[in-house]
Amino acid sequence: MDHKELTMLHAEQVEELIRLVSALDRAILVTQIQDFRGTFPVDFTPDFLNDIPLDRLKHIFLALCLQTQRLPSMMEQTAA
Repeated sequence: MDHKELTMLHAEQVEELIRLVSALDRAILVTQIQDFRGTFPVDFTPDFLNDIPLDRLKHIFLALCLQTQRLPSMMEQTAA
């Protein structure tokens, strides 16, 4: 793990993250969760990810990002 991953997200980044996640569709969320690399294992079955209500799926992804203090790959390019 590099030191960049340990930095806290700024309030503006958290707000932007919430806006971004709220606009994502199920396919993108599922891909982001399946490709998620954190300091702890994330192992959801495809059936779970496809059957859970979309709002809960968004909540899970947002929680993963906030817990690890990392922006999703799609935001890292614009946050520089």
